[in-house]
Amino acid sequence: ERFASPGKGSGLRSRRRVRPGELLYRAEPFAYVVTKEQLGGVCERCLRRNEHLHRCSQCKVAKYCGKSCQKEAWLDHKQECRCLKSVEPNFPPDSVRLAGRIVFKLLRQSVCLSERLYSFSDLQSNTEQLSEEMKDGLRHLAQTLQLYLKMEIQDASHLPPVIDFFQIFTKGEASASAHSFLVRLRDLLQVAVLQGGDRVWWGWLQRQVNIC
Repeated sequence: ERFASPGKGSGLRSRRRVRPGELLYRAEPFAYVVTKEQLGGVCERCLRRNEHLHRCSQCKVAKYCGKSCQKEAWLDHKQECRCLKSVEPNFPPDSVRLAGRIVFKLLRQSVCLSERLYSFSDLQSNTEQLSEEMKDGLRHLAQTLQLYLKMEIQDASHLPPVIDFFQIFTKGEASASAHSFLVRLRDLLQVAVLQGGDRVWWGWLQRQVNIC
């Protein structure tokens, strides 16, 4: 069940005894991306390693095991594909690419099983805990996101209130947890706009939770 811990935020706990290694919950992630370092080595849909991947004929970035995985991934990749193509030969930081997928999913109002425990709107912003330098770095990422999505979203001011580019980047946790939006912020101020020099690893990705 979910619970709130004063000063620490929300959490999950079991109301019964669990065995070490027991699977407690499994769900498709709300949003995920393959990191730049892994591009070309794993399928964008199933995340399995494969030496013979087929790349998207449009953006030339996303690669898949075959037609089945590509078809399953198309809903998440369709708008992203046009954005990736529009900024070439530059490439967005992993964090910006992931944020773009989150924006498109929120706009589609897609139902995701992983939201049975937490929805995106449930995630808390930790803005007050960030230094001014960190906030400046996140603002740079938000500006980068706006430029990256320009092909699909010409005017960000018309977006629903729930979609705030800066807040998307602040809805993170400084440390990893099994159920949370996972963010590691490192050398944010060195991230160049659409230059592909990403020093941020960001993910909301946990396919299964185990007690170890």
